[in-house]
Parts: sequence; structure tokens; C-alpha cells
Amino acid sequence: MLNFNFQNPTKINFGEGQIEVISKEIPLTARVLIVYGGGSIKGNGVYQQVIDALAKHTWFEFSGIEPNPKYDTLMKAQEIIKAENIDYILAVGGGSVVDGAKFIAAAALYEGNDESNDPWDILAKQQPVTKALPLGAILTLPATGSESNGNSVVTRDGTKIPFSSPLVRPLFAVLDPTVTLSLSDDQIGNGVVDAFVHTIEQYLTYSVNGKVQDRFSEGLLQTLIEEGPKALAAETKDDLEVRANIMWSATMALNGLIGAGVPQDWSTHMIGHELTGAFGIDHARTLSIVLPAVMKVKREQKRGKLLQYAERVWHITDGDEDARIDKAIALTEDFFVKMGVPVRLSDIDLGSKDIDLLVDRLEQHGMTALGEQGDITLDVSREILTKAL
Repeated sequence: MLNFNFQNPTKINFGEGQIEVISKEIPLTARVLIVYGGGSIKGNGVYQQVIDALAKHTWFEFSGIEPNPKYDTLMKAQEIIKAENIDYILAVGGGSVVDGAKFIAAAALYEGNDESNDPWDILAKQQPVTKALPLGAILTLPATGSESNGNSVVTRDGTKIPFSSPLVRPLFAVLDPTVTLSLSDDQIGNGVVDAFVHTIEQYLTYSVNGKVQDRFSEGLLQTLIEEGPKALAAETKDDLEVRANIMWSATMALNGLIGAGVPQDWSTHMIGHELTGAFGIDHARTLSIVLPAVMKVKREQKRGKLLQYAERVWHITDGDEDARIDKAIALTEDFFVKMGVPVRLSDIDLGSKDIDLLVDRLEQHGMTALGEQGDITLDVSREILTKAL
């Protein structure tokens, strides 16, 4: 196992009716900015629960945060922060809203190394975040794990740019599975697949004898495989136990625990980001297309873990090694199809003619040595995309 430092100070309030706890989590003296997306929280009752809980607080609101939150949109929130002396951010929504709130919190107190003090430097120059407004999160769409980590991705001019800081990790998060009952099938499928691939990125690399991390990861993968399809099936889609297990799996997939002390890949995400940036494909749907191709192209480098994945997650023990790996990859694709997401570029009407653009974008963004070994060059990325056709 590799050396690591692990700390996760986010307080999780999990379960039905937990939104009301924000009245105690946020100081009464705080001037709160509620940030959210397109307004679905007003239709499913979450917004009313939030303002009821904040009845004794001074609060304001900022809406319109998009999927893959845009820099220009997020910067508009700074006007309210300055005008109303906001000193606390409350994100209400899915991963994109929480990601956006993190940048809003960091930008509000950003002091750069030059006279401009331009928050864009946090992204473009990867300048460190030294101060940020305190942040809480009410999660409405389980997928990204952003509610209990310090990571964020912001989009500008079609390019997704990540940044990370422990100072933007939410102080608390509310996870009420009842709020997920209003999600569409597409949102459910995307969320389950997102959490699944987050887990795989930290698991399907090479062994460093991290037995605890491996077993945690395998448990999360099996839970998502078991519960994901139930959330789409008519007879079980309103089962709160199903929703609760999916919600907690998504949080645990990316709160830092399973990635501590083990190598991590993230090539599927980096290649997938270019599909989103170039063609506007939903994030999770890019992952479901790219991951099987990564498994196929990197099967020799990942052979040991692929065999472990086949046996422990899919219970495949018959056949020679190559047959077991083939079956594990096929079952992974079948699972994605059950969740209603594509597994080929052709499924989203893209073909070989589009690969040059994607490889060019990878080069422009410095994505030339991806993977846990840093050996996924542009040529290998091209091979992966070709395999995904």
C-alpha cells in the first residue's frame, strides 16, 4: 500500500427529513447565498424545505447554474456576494451545482499574485486557493461525490477545467434519498454510472496490496450493479432503500476513502471531458463509452486487476484468463446498457471522422500522458477512441 494522508471533515446528515438540520448547521448570524440550478428544486419541494429551515436566517438566492457549470455564470454570483455581504454559501442541487458553489466560494475571497486578482487564475493558472467562504450542500442528485470532497470542474469556452482545494470541501452535506424520487430515468442512469466509473478509476489499476481499499471498491461496484437497475424498474423505482444505497454509494465513491494509498487512473474522465466539451455529451455518458475501450486497450497493463474484478465483482471463475476478462468487460457494457447509457461512439452518432478533433483537444489541454502509469499517450488515446467506435 502507498503512503497517504486522509481526512474528511464533511459532516454527513443522511436520511429522510434531514434538510431541516441546516437551521442548526449554519450560524444564525450568517448571511447565506442559496445557489441552485434550473429550478427543479421548486417543483419537488426541496426549495420550500430549505427556506423553511432558514426562516430565522438572512438569505439570498442565485439560480441558473448549468450542468458542467460555466465560469461566466458563476462569476455573476459575485455581484450578489459583494452587494449583500454574503459570508456563507449553500449549494442545493446535484454535482454541477456543488462544483459551481465551490468556485463561487473560492472566487469570493481570491487574492492573486498580481494586481488583477482575477479568479480565472484559479482555473487557468491553477493558482492555489488560500481562502474561501464556508460552504454547505444539500444533494439532490447522487453521482459525483462533490458534496464531501474538495474537487470541482468548471467549464469555459467548451473546455472543462478542474481545480481542487480542501478549503472548498463542504462543511456539511444533507443526503435525503426522498428528494431523488423526482429524478428522471436519464438522471438516475447517469448518476449510477458516474459513481461506478469513479470507483473503477481508483480500483482498476495495479495491485499495491491495498486490501481494504479493494474490498470497499468491490462492495460499492456490486451495490451499484444490484441497486442501479432497481431504480429504473417500475416496481422498485420508488423504493427508498434502493435510493438510499445508491446515494451513499455515490458519496463513498469519491470522498477520498477508496483512493487513499492506491494508484489512480482517471484517463476515462480526461478523454470523456473532451467528448463533453466538443459535442455536449452528458458526462456520465462519455464515461460509459470510454471505459470499456480503456479496459480493452489497456488489458495487459491492467490484467491482474481485471481478473480480480472479474472474479470478485462479477463472480467469473470459469475459462482461461482472457475469456474471463472478455466476459467481465462484456458484463460491464451490459450493465451500462441496462442503465440506459451508450457504450459506443456510434450510439451518439459520432464516428472515425470525429476522432482527430478529440485527440487534438487532448493535446491542446496537455492530456498527453494519462493513466496510472502515465503511458496513455495521444496515440494510445486515439486507439482507445477507435476501439470505442
